[in-house]
Amino acid sequence: MTRRIPIFSTIVVIAAAMTMVGLGIWQLQRKAEKEALIVRYEAAVSNPQPVTYPVASQTAVDAALYRRSTIECAFTSGDWRSISGRNASGQSGFVHIVLCGIDKGPPQRDRTAYVQVGWSRDPAAPKWDGGPVSGWIVPNSEGFARLVADPPLAGLEPNAPPDPGDLPNNHLAYAVQWFFFALTALVIYVLALRRRGRIS
Repeated sequence: MTRRIPIFSTIVVIAAAMTMVGLGIWQLQRKAEKEALIVRYEAAVSNPQPVTYPVASQTAVDAALYRRSTIECAFTSGDWRSISGRNASGQSGFVHIVLCGIDKGPPQRDRTAYVQVGWSRDPAAPKWDGGPVSGWIVPNSEGFARLVADPPLAGLEPNAPPDPGDLPNNHLAYAVQWFFFALTALVIYVLALRRRGRIS
């Protein structure tokens, strides 16, 4: 005898599976958006026209990423951050980042800017009190962006050139995971029903 399928439980499982599928589709959309963003940033790297930096809003920062700019670092905060990074030859070591104060410029501009001064094998902070900086604007974990000095400063070695291709683009993997979760939920539910004798 065939027993009836529980309606409420079925609705819950199907709704959950549809939600997972929706999240997978959203990740595929994010993948396409990230790929378009990387293409735009790659075009920005080859654009020789410098832009004003720092800027006053996150939207303006997004438009300036991977473009060249020049600032006058009037003074440094002295609070250095040394993180793992590569030099222009691809060698592993440390890049040295400091917050600069900027005295000149329009009032609407931020008066501070993070600068990646250069690369070394030594994690110790270099000695540098400021001055003119020319380089590339790249994403930063603090302050939205930083200026990667090119040429390097403080006697350090050249930084690795910015590469938009280094931006993480794991959205396809996330989409596959969500689709797999949806399929797994449906298969487990069907097997559970069969085991309990809900369907013949």
